[in-house]
Amino acid sequence: MTSAHLTIDPRTAIGAVRRRLFGGFVEHLGRHVYDGIYEPGHPEADEEGFRRDVIELVKELGVSTIRYPGGNFVSGFRWEDSVGPRADRPRRLDLAWHSTETNEVGLHEFASWLDKVGSDLMMAVNLGTRGTLEAIDLLEYANVPGGSTLSDLRIANGRTEPFDVRMWCLGNEMDGTWQLGHRSADDYGKLASQTAKGMRQLDPSIELVVCGSSGAAMPTFGEWERVVLTHTYDDVDYISLHAYYQERDGDLDSFLASSTDMDHFIESVVATADHVKAVLGSDKTIELSFDEWNVWYLDRWQGVEKITGIDNWPVAPRLLEDVYSVADAVVFGSLLISLLKHADRVTSASLAQLVNVIAPIMTEPGGPAWRQTTFFPFSITSRLARGEALRIPIESPTHSTAVYGEVPLVDAVATSDAESGRTALFLVNRSTTDSVTVTADISALGEVGVLESHTLADDDVTAKNTLEDPERVAPRAAAVSIADGLLSIELPPVSWTAVSLG
Repeated sequence: MTSAHLTIDPRTAIGAVRRRLFGGFVEHLGRHVYDGIYEPGHPEADEEGFRRDVIELVKELGVSTIRYPGGNFVSGFRWEDSVGPRADRPRRLDLAWHSTETNEVGLHEFASWLDKVGSDLMMAVNLGTRGTLEAIDLLEYANVPGGSTLSDLRIANGRTEPFDVRMWCLGNEMDGTWQLGHRSADDYGKLASQTAKGMRQLDPSIELVVCGSSGAAMPTFGEWERVVLTHTYDDVDYISLHAYYQERDGDLDSFLASSTDMDHFIESVVATADHVKAVLGSDKTIELSFDEWNVWYLDRWQGVEKITGIDNWPVAPRLLEDVYSVADAVVFGSLLISLLKHADRVTSASLAQLVNVIAPIMTEPGGPAWRQTTFFPFSITSRLARGEALRIPIESPTHSTAVYGEVPLVDAVATSDAESGRTALFLVNRSTTDSVTVTADISALGEVGVLESHTLADDDVTAKNTLEDPERVAPRAAAVSIADGLLSIELPPVSWTAVSLG
């Protein structure tokens, strides 16, 4: 039997667990909006056409801030298309995903949906094909109470109170050659600085996110962050990170160690941001917004699903509808562990995405909605992780991976909430063959008991939840016990586990 040991001590705090860490992402892409959150005529549709079953699942998921409307989509988006009478809204060709956007769901409708699910709006502005003026116009429309042409237009369109959007993204993935309006770091940094200054002249209270690299493998990674932050350091609050992971060539061992890459990515961006801080002599610290992360089988999109042709612009095509396995969910849970382990600097994050598109929630037109395997680590972590994230020393065996070298078999993080007196522990067993018995020294917590526990694992690590079998995979109670100040947990191979103590 393989074993590992760790210690939980509330005095080893990393940083506060911000609710924004459990954000989501909705893009006008595939069946995310149309046939996803919005399907008039469905038996579960409400008076606005939004699916009540999806609303309940999103609420259960526990997402806080939701980034919108993209994503690559935003770099061709004209925000004016999404407001005003629906009959007057134009149909546009979306170059990012080679689809037709009807604009039936726009800013007002999406804000109403956010009210239903209890989440806040995180708005992205188009710095690909548009610029500073259009961003300021959108901010005026959204946040000014009234008395100007654009704020009065919002009122005329049915929204008396401002949307009061607090977080704004200055474009999307501007380092990527696939992005409409792709720019060099120098050119983008100048534009982002100009736009940020203009937006703050209108509303100094907003928080701004500047584009970092689209991934750690980008050829400009590191230098992009340095140049962009040199231009924008005094103008913004966050720099973004994006990362997606997939199993390649049957290498499950490396895939299960994906979070080690996320750790390195975060720590590299922190080092670069702090370097710019030192060079500029600033007393301000830039925080990180990990506003796109997930398991995504990108190779399938590029090789099979990509839509082409001048005469082929479908509405809401089935795109990026990855069906997630138990192994995918375990990796997903380990990525959440990495975010919590860096809670001192990663204070905002957005799971990409929410419904149908690389999503924890799936729907069938006219049919049911169901939870994918990845739903469970997110919903449980967002509910249990409270207070402060704790640094927990782990003594664990290691194993060798082809991509990441030697990695610990067990990864873990804990949170402690002084107000409720509750502690949560999140663990992953990366071994594909062996169970691991973890003993945790919890003597520093005093007299506590197990309030709840959950393990996601299966003898078939490829098992999935599908339309035909939507409840094939679900968490079960973990094998846990407490004696003499020690918590003992049995972790099956390829598993994610959460334990709540209090």
